Amino acid sequence: MSNRQEQPLLNDWFQNYGITEVECLVSDLTGILKGKIMPAGKYLNGGRPRLPDSIFIQTVTGGYPDDEDIRFWNPAERDMELVPDAKAIYLVPWAEDPTAQIIHDCFYLTGEPVELAPRYVLKRVLELYAARGWTPVIAPEVEFYLVKTNTDSDYPLEPPIGRTGRQESSRQSFSIDAVNEFDPLFEEMYDYCEAMNLDLDTLIHEEGAGQMEVNFQHGDPLALADQVVMFKRTLRETALRHGMYATFMAKPMANEPGSSMHIHQSLLDAKDGHNVFAEGDGQTSKLFHHFIGGLQRYLPSVMPLLAPNVNSYRRLMRTETSGSAPINVEWGMDNRTVGLRVPVSGPEATRVENRLAGADANPYLVMAASLACGYLGLLERLEPRPPVTGSAWSGGNKLPDDIGPALDLLHDCQPLADILGERFTHSYLAVKRAEHRAYFQVISSWEREHLLLRV
Repeated sequence: MSNRQEQPLLNDWFQNYGITEVECLVSDLTGILKGKIMPAGKYLNGGRPRLPDSIFIQTVTGGYPDDEDIRFWNPAERDMELVPDAKAIYLVPWAEDPTAQIIHDCFYLTGEPVELAPRYVLKRVLELYAARGWTPVIAPEVEFYLVKTNTDSDYPLEPPIGRTGRQESSRQSFSIDAVNEFDPLFEEMYDYCEAMNLDLDTLIHEEGAGQMEVNFQHGDPLALADQVVMFKRTLRETALRHGMYATFMAKPMANEPGSSMHIHQSLLDAKDGHNVFAEGDGQTSKLFHHFIGGLQRYLPSVMPLLAPNVNSYRRLMRTETSGSAPINVEWGMDNRTVGLRVPVSGPEATRVENRLAGADANPYLVMAASLACGYLGLLERLEPRPPVTGSAWSGGNKLPDDIGPALDLLHDCQPLADILGERFTHSYLAVKRAEHRAYFQVISSWEREHLLLRV
């Protein structure tokens, strides 16, 4: 949508809600929202905000890669103009004055899109599907923990205190009463989400103590990625207002299961809207099998986007406390031991659930990565391995077990770089390697406990 088309829509929306202030938002590589705050009048009168493109090579610690690692980078730190997407405009329901928060796309002043922007990476993948006459449909499921406030990073996290005045001390999967412990928080969360038109479906209690899951309705991948980003911000704010934290860390507590971001994926014919993953007789199609073949072939190489942090791989370890986190790229019908689950459904809803991504991942990059792998399978007509009918745990871990080996796999996979963008891929690798080095400069309590006086 051009600026000329957007302006009347924005004017009407601002006037309808009496907007006085605008938060101009951009997602960085980690999914953190960055941007500027402007008076509404200045924003509507052509005050397009600018940011340096270096926000897309900043590490989660606020640092930057070494110069030799970022050879694809322009050290001039060029200005980007932020262009609003009128389909991604939301109220800030907790603000005292009427405030809008708008997700923006990033363009250089020459008009070129900024290739490193996660939202652009997803758009790039969706354009490849559109060129083939296909429309991907996505439904995310996002897990998270509620925890007691914790200002000491050396102190382990604990479950929060509920309405009964007690902490959870045992697994309470799908317990309604365990969810009701935090009714005031969730009622306000739903009020906020309704005010923002976030399309939430169900809320359940997951396996861990204080662990919940929110499911979204299926729809357009870009719109759903926007909604997940906004939901994370909304939930964190709501939790703070109720005296606790909401965390999307993949593995926040050592003795509790990790948190995932499952992605249900199907594919429609852009002309008639039918699900191309199913044949007329209800059987799965060749395109469905090629898509899964692509996921099996390429997902191990794209794990740095699905499991982007050192902590992410703690969730993917097979231990007594790992819950149902996958450790493979096998597939099967209604099977939660595989990384690629095919739920029981009618032909119109035939889909595959990618269970690999952690809740800590950037939703734009998770969806772009998963769809890129499926797209390569469609192009290369890859055949999947036979479906697993029993337990897939015995097959062992077929995924990289740490961020270092995962980065090496992504570095060596040229087909993925071609689809995601070579400049994005190499810059992302540089950022994640810088984070990995920073992690290894920290001496952990485990090392002090077991090595200090014993080696």
